[in-house]
Amino acid sequence: MFIDQVKIYVRSGKGGDGAVHFRREKYVPRGGPDGGDGGKGGDVVLEVVSTLNTLSFFRHQTRFHAEGGANGRKQKMFGKSGDDLVLSVPPGTVVYDADSGEMLADLVETGERVVVAKGGRGGRGNPHFANSVNQAPKIAEKGAPPSERILQLELKLIADIGIVGVPNSGKSTFLSVVTNARPKIADYPFTTLEPNLGVANLDQETSLVLADIPGLIEGAHEGVGLGHDFLRHIQRTRVLIHLLDGLAEDPLLDLAQINSELALFDPDLGQKLQVVAFNKMDLDDVQARWPEIERSLKKKGYEAYPISAVAGSNVRKVLGRAAQLLLEAPQVEPAPELPVYKAETDPNDFTISREDDGGYRIRGEAIERAASMTYWEYFQSVRRFQRILKVLGIDAALREAGVQNGDTVYVGDFDLEWQD
Repeated sequence: MFIDQVKIYVRSGKGGDGAVHFRREKYVPRGGPDGGDGGKGGDVVLEVVSTLNTLSFFRHQTRFHAEGGANGRKQKMFGKSGDDLVLSVPPGTVVYDADSGEMLADLVETGERVVVAKGGRGGRGNPHFANSVNQAPKIAEKGAPPSERILQLELKLIADIGIVGVPNSGKSTFLSVVTNARPKIADYPFTTLEPNLGVANLDQETSLVLADIPGLIEGAHEGVGLGHDFLRHIQRTRVLIHLLDGLAEDPLLDLAQINSELALFDPDLGQKLQVVAFNKMDLDDVQARWPEIERSLKKKGYEAYPISAVAGSNVRKVLGRAAQLLLEAPQVEPAPELPVYKAETDPNDFTISREDDGGYRIRGEAIERAASMTYWEYFQSVRRFQRILKVLGIDAALREAGVQNGDTVYVGDFDLEWQD
């Protein structure tokens, strides 16, 4: 099954905890602190693999966790860093933050990588906190918490040439004739419900990648008939082969309608070079209409070819002309994204609010991270956290808010009791 849009949850690995430990060898008095640092948590990475052409791997599994870092140990033995989790995606995958809508990456080249969730750093062991005053610190850091986010992955097919037209105009038949693709073909509208890719070899040195885009209907630019899902696959193509249905009531109206839908969805689509082909010339009625259609197309500035996709007549001429235009067409730039407003935030900023039980809730990136990295069972670690409260101005803000001895203060997942 062709899957071209998915949402996945990714979480990096937590950093390993730093160790509180002291040398305890028989003949080494006052051996000093020797707790090792924790290992770094693994990153979550997306990597382009050329053999993939859909996002179907993510159809049944949508939650991914990287490995956490190992804890530090005695004798300054550092914890092992967690392995990165590498998720393979096909070329043409666009990565968005599902919450903000911000585009994070447009992955096109094979082997291209992007880190979407960075692993937490390992906590420092107690040797880092030794000084001339405190030579035996009972203090260390826990590993930094993991980062997590929900990603929206969208696949835009990477093809040289897109085949467009109204439903049942013969696009899939054309693709099957000129390439080794085997799309579903039948004599009713909307046979093609998903894009198809095929490779056409013009000669030993020239090959073209073609995409058969499902039939577009009026209102496609507004999403009618899955229009948005189909139209975005045309954005990366550089040349279009526009098939006209020779049995249609008004092929010229169909041509104008499709070109209008392309331009309304993306103005650049309306400017793409096109080869127009009048299909189903194996039928007598269509052959009789061709001279009049040809004259009308020439008046409008179109160079058109009469073809029969079923019989294979003139299809190589259309393909050859598309190859010539491909040499003239400019390289496709990534589609411009709407700017996403991101407020400039300082990680040291914080807010204080009251909970229903009368406690005080502190929210802020830096203070919540510090709380998660504190060893609450060690008095010196608690004292260090109190110093962080003062440095960030939270201590003074709590006093101004009216905090009293015995009040509960919430920071992240921790419930603390306020004591002067």
